[in-house]
Amino acid sequence: MDAKDILKGVETVLVIDWPSNEVPELLARRSINVVVRGGPGPEDYSAYEVKDGEIVVRRTGCAPKHVDLVYSYRPLSELPGIIASAKELGAGTIWSQSGLNADGKKDLRGCWVPESELRAAREMVEAAGLNLIVEPYIGDVIRKLGADQDQA
Repeated sequence: MDAKDILKGVETVLVIDWPSNEVPELLARRSINVVVRGGPGPEDYSAYEVKDGEIVVRRTGCAPKHVDLVYSYRPLSELPGIIASAKELGAGTIWSQSGLNADGKKDLRGCWVPESELRAAREMVEAAGLNLIVEPYIGDVIRKLGADQDQA
């Protein structure tokens, strides 16, 4: 299943850090329930919602009971904790974005991961029974889904 197909089936996503507000806002505008973990504490959770065409951030103070997808803009060294969160919340997929381009330089839409790190990450995630997506940039997929929907 490709990234677009996985995203089509997502009702709730947990966002763990992001390169810009574009990520949680685009997800919310796609009518996906968006919960953001905004810090390390057990109460550092907020929901991104669309109200009257505007994005509203509402503090929830707790993790969601279930998510379909965990999106992470964190170093792969944090993957074990992200996997644990994903399993605890019943997610089937982790979408991890590196924030690096093919030259290894910072890029807010970058998804490049060195092959050895990608192989290790994939093995770890799949050993936990989850799917891993590292590319393309999630914002581009959301926009593509919107364009497909507009043409249907």
